[in-house]
Amino acid sequence: MKPLYANLVSATLLTILLSAGFADAAGPAKPNVVVILVDDMGFCDIGCYGSEIPTPNLDKLAAGGVRFTQFYNTGRCCPTRASLLTGLYPHQVGVGHMVEDKNAPGYRGRLNDQCLTISEVLRPAGYFTIMCGKWHVGQNHGVTPWGRGFDRSINAAAGGFYFPDSPRADLFLNGTNVGRRGDQLPDQWYSTDLWTDFSIKFIDEAVTAKKPFFLYLAHNAPHFPLQVPQDEIAKFRGKYLSGWDQLRAQRHAKQLELGIVDKAWPLAPRPDEVKAWENLTAEERDRFDHIMAIYAATVAHMDTAVGRLTTALKERGVLDNTLILFLSDNGGNAESGPNGRLNGNPPGSAQSDVFEGQSWATLSNTPFRRYKHFNHEGGIATPLIAHWPARIKARGELRPQPGHLVDIMATCVDVATATYPKESNGKSILPMEGTSLVPAFDNKPLTRDALYWEHEGNAAVRVGDHKLVRMGRNGTWELYDLKRDRTELHNLAGENPEQVQQLAAKWDAWAERAQVKPYPNAAKAAKAKQPKAK
Repeated sequence: MKPLYANLVSATLLTILLSAGFADAAGPAKPNVVVILVDDMGFCDIGCYGSEIPTPNLDKLAAGGVRFTQFYNTGRCCPTRASLLTGLYPHQVGVGHMVEDKNAPGYRGRLNDQCLTISEVLRPAGYFTIMCGKWHVGQNHGVTPWGRGFDRSINAAAGGFYFPDSPRADLFLNGTNVGRRGDQLPDQWYSTDLWTDFSIKFIDEAVTAKKPFFLYLAHNAPHFPLQVPQDEIAKFRGKYLSGWDQLRAQRHAKQLELGIVDKAWPLAPRPDEVKAWENLTAEERDRFDHIMAIYAATVAHMDTAVGRLTTALKERGVLDNTLILFLSDNGGNAESGPNGRLNGNPPGSAQSDVFEGQSWATLSNTPFRRYKHFNHEGGIATPLIAHWPARIKARGELRPQPGHLVDIMATCVDVATATYPKESNGKSILPMEGTSLVPAFDNKPLTRDALYWEHEGNAAVRVGDHKLVRMGRNGTWELYDLKRDRTELHNLAGENPEQVQQLAAKWDAWAERAQVKPYPNAAKAAKAKQPKAK
C-alpha cells in the first residue's frame, strides 16, 4: 500500500525549506520524544528480539540504540495506556480494568483528576504535543486527547479496525468526529499508515513552529481483528507450515544468540491446550499457516510504517535529537483459544474476523509462559527499543535493568527538563511512581523498591530478582528467582514461606495504596449493604 499523504508531506516540507530555512529545522536544544506503542504484540515478534518476521526498520533502531531485556507492561490494553501516559499504576488513575465504570475508585474506566498525562507535563515546558492512534482511556466518559494536553490529534476512541469499511472505525481529528471518510481523510486508508501520515504532518507543524515535540503514536496493530492488504498476506503464505514447535525452538535459539535470554532459562514447555504440530492434519496446518501469515503481514506493515516515520525525522534534520521508545501494551494474545479465529471472505479484509489465538501466541511469547491478561512473564514482558543518537552512545547493546511503564513519564520529564507539578487546577496530583531510564541508557543501575501488577485478580510483585505471582484473586502465590529462572518453571514458594509472606504483605500494602482495593465486586457489595435513605 502506497503512503497516503506523500504529496501533502512533500509540499509541507518544501514550504518549511523555503520559509523557515532548513538549517533551523535542526531544532531546539531540548530533545523531541516519540513513544510508539503497538497492540497485542508478543515479546519476540520482531527480528531483534528473535522473530523470523522481517522487521528491518525496528532492527535498525535497535542497532543504533539499546534494547531492554526486562521491561514490563501491565498485561492489558487500557491499563497499559493509562500507566504509560501518567507515570502511575493504572488503578491509581482509575483504569484498573477497561473503560467500563465498575463503581470502585480504581475501576472507573477513565483517567481521573489525580493524574497528568505526559503531554500535560511537557506542554508547559515548551513542547508541541501530538497523539495519533488508539486512545482507549475513557473517551466514552469524556476523557479525550485534546482535553488531556495534546495540541494535535487524530484518534480512535478505542480500536478494533484497520480500514474505513471496518466496523467501529469512526475517527476524531483535533477533537472533531470526522467519521470514516470526508474532506480531511482519504477515501481509502489503512490505520497503520493513517496514524503515521498524520504524525508526520503534525511534526511538520512543530518544526515550522520551531518547537520540540512529543509524539505518542499508538498503533492498533497487531490487535485483532487482524486486517492487512491481501498482497502482503500472500508474501507470508506457506512460511508457517513448519509450525509453532519448530519455530519456537528457532526463535529461542536466536534469542540465545542475540543475548536476549539467558541459557540458564529453559524454553517453557508447550501448554497442554496447544496441540503438537505434527499431530495436525494438512487442512489444519494450512488454516493455521493462513492465520499466522495475516499476523506476520500486520507486524511487517507496522515495521514499514516505523521506517517511514524515522525517514521523515531524518529528512527534517531532527532524528539525532529525538528519543524514540518502542514497546507493546501486553504479551501475545491467546483470546479465542488454541484454534484462533479465521473468519471472513477473504480473511484479513475489512469485514473479516481473525485472531492469532493461543497456539500462535505461545510462539509470540517465546520463551515465556502465559499470555495477555496474566502477570506471568508471557503477559507482561515487552520489547523496549530506545534510540537517541545525540545522547545514547551505545549501538546495538542490551540493557538488563528491569523497567516498567511507570518509568516513561519520569524519563520524559528528565530529558525534557520539565517540571512535574504537585497540583493542577486546584487538585493534588499523585507523585510519579517510576524512575528515569536515562541512567540505564548508560548501563547504570536503576534504583527502585519494587514493581507491582494486578489485573482481573492476577497479581505480581518483583523485588530485585525475586517475583511473587498468582493467577486469579484466589490463586496460590508462586515465587520465582528470575535471575535463574525467568521462564518461571521452578516455583520456590514451598521452600521459602517467609519470603512469600513478606512479598505478599508488600503487595497487599501497595494494593491498598494504589486503589487496587476495594475490588469492583467488593465495592458493589458494600454499597448494597448500606441502608436506604428514607
